[in-house]
Amino acid sequence: MLVGVDIGGTFTDLVLSADGKLKIHKLLSTPDDPSQAMLLGLAAIAGRLENVTQVAHGSTVATNAILERKGAHAALITTYGFRDMLAIGRQHRPQLYALQPQLPAPLIPREWCYEVPERLDHTGAILAPLDVRALDHVLDLFSVAGVESVAVCFLYSYLNPTHEQMVKQRIIERGLFDEDQIALSSDVLPQFREYERASTVALEAYVRPVMARYLGNLQAALPAPLRVMKSDGGVMSAQTIKRQAVQTALSGPAAGVIGAFHIARLAGYERVITIDMGGTSTDVALCPGETVLRSESEIDGLPLRLRLLDIETVGAGGGSIARVDAGGALRVGPESAGANPGPVAYGRGGTQVTVTDANAVLGRLDSDHFLGGQMALDTADAYDAVDALARQMGMSVEAAAQGIIDVANVNIDRAIRRVSVARGHDPRDFTLLAFGGAGPLHACAIAERLEIPRVLIPRYPGVLCAFGLLVADVALEYTRPVMERGSTSVIGRLRAALGEMAKQAQDDLAREGIAEDQMELNAFLDMRYAGQAYELTVPFVPGGQKVIQRFHEVHERTYGHAMLERAVEIVNLRLQAVGVVQKPELKPEPLVAMPYGSTVEVRADGTVFYEREALYPGVHFSGPALVFQLDSTVYIPQGWSASVDGYRNLVLENTRG
Repeated sequence: MLVGVDIGGTFTDLVLSADGKLKIHKLLSTPDDPSQAMLLGLAAIAGRLENVTQVAHGSTVATNAILERKGAHAALITTYGFRDMLAIGRQHRPQLYALQPQLPAPLIPREWCYEVPERLDHTGAILAPLDVRALDHVLDLFSVAGVESVAVCFLYSYLNPTHEQMVKQRIIERGLFDEDQIALSSDVLPQFREYERASTVALEAYVRPVMARYLGNLQAALPAPLRVMKSDGGVMSAQTIKRQAVQTALSGPAAGVIGAFHIARLAGYERVITIDMGGTSTDVALCPGETVLRSESEIDGLPLRLRLLDIETVGAGGGSIARVDAGGALRVGPESAGANPGPVAYGRGGTQVTVTDANAVLGRLDSDHFLGGQMALDTADAYDAVDALARQMGMSVEAAAQGIIDVANVNIDRAIRRVSVARGHDPRDFTLLAFGGAGPLHACAIAERLEIPRVLIPRYPGVLCAFGLLVADVALEYTRPVMERGSTSVIGRLRAALGEMAKQAQDDLAREGIAEDQMELNAFLDMRYAGQAYELTVPFVPGGQKVIQRFHEVHERTYGHAMLERAVEIVNLRLQAVGVVQKPELKPEPLVAMPYGSTVEVRADGTVFYEREALYPGVHFSGPALVFQLDSTVYIPQGWSASVDGYRNLVLENTRG
């Protein structure tokens, strides 16, 4: 039995794959101890934990540790004179005209940043050797300061890691820390740009002890091997993640995109926009025939220079709180009611109006069918709470509830435009794939705003992130700095270096349990025109001129022009190693000539209720309708039609033209 487990802010979702069949389970999260809900869910879905053979897990432990500033007590050792690197940063002003801008505090404060004499030049040659005596003095201070982990970042160490490795060896020799408590920038991010490298290794040192404790406890409770989702949409063994914890810092929404794109391709849709609307936020991604990675991001204003899925996140989820601001305008999010107490409709003591309460008031959630009938909704209290908000705005309860929905949809609309229109893609050329517990409630309205003609709702939309964990491949990435202008001789050296990297990648994939015939290696180069500040990533094609020509083509496609006369610089050599995992085998069912599905009831306003399990492939019907299932509710407004395909996806189409 293979199980994917996604722990969200409100619900914990599980999908079990066994004998070619899928089984799902959903329960409220336990924020104080996320693993508690996971273990309860595993026991419920598998019968006994001993029945589980593999667990893939999506974790927000690292994310929460950073956002809540609850990571390890970490120290930074850097080159003499660069102690304030994390505090100074790039001097960017996020609010250009703010007289007193509020910048995020570094994870490692100045008093825990230490410097030692040493220096390399821009080629990696040693200008000044590491002062071991000064290093020992710094290490003497660690026990007094109560340091739990150490980040080491020297100038130009990405070209020559000798000094960083000497620091690590000295710390181990003195018995101060274990190897896993020491993060070297030359290991975590062997690339130039010292501030981003320092920020990333500081994040690693900050979250590594937290993740190691969490995963260690989880592994002790699980009888099966554990894999963990990374920010780039791949998975790695828990043992490896303990040494690369920062890889999970933005992994929360990644599994959903992987699962959604897998489902979309099976159903015949190569170009999709995904919206994952959960209890706390909505994650949006564009897949123009493939999943898209970007090379850098931020978390809580802190640079994180790792390759990760290109996802936009907005604070618009089912639990997002609605309020009237000081100017009398209606605001929705980013604050969330979470799982405890949750929306008013949950009947768990919540008092603040949320998007879920607005949907309940509008009749888009039904008390008898929520969570498969396992959880009754308190629609009366939800109505009263929305009514109180409506009186503040001087409007009816229904108008206030619709206003809450509209504001949330506008926030999601903007996120979709940022990943599509702002990057040269017309959303009308895509299919909107909606999932998450709340996504199918809002999908049609969002599609109408963007003139997207079609919406795809997967069979299990509320647990698609957990499904994505089952289809995510093992993914490892290796980087070597180059920093040379492209030429035939340079390309030749890179081919030789690529052979060494490939050998390491194959050994590492074997340790991840991947058979040799399931290994895929893909090489890339980060390239730019001489004088440019940022790079484009292109496939590494044999032959120097072909590589340069490919870069010109990618630059023109990305920016609308190419500078053929300008010299091209190769910044990094990358190797992506993929271990293809065994995926649940989903086979299409034959379409049945059934014009309508089995209805549950018809409401007075004409809305028809359907049970999702009773909708067989080939069924088609029109809105207004509500489709109920354990993990979500689908709202199909008037003017939209629905049909069920061979994979039991709901295909919704706008019939208004």
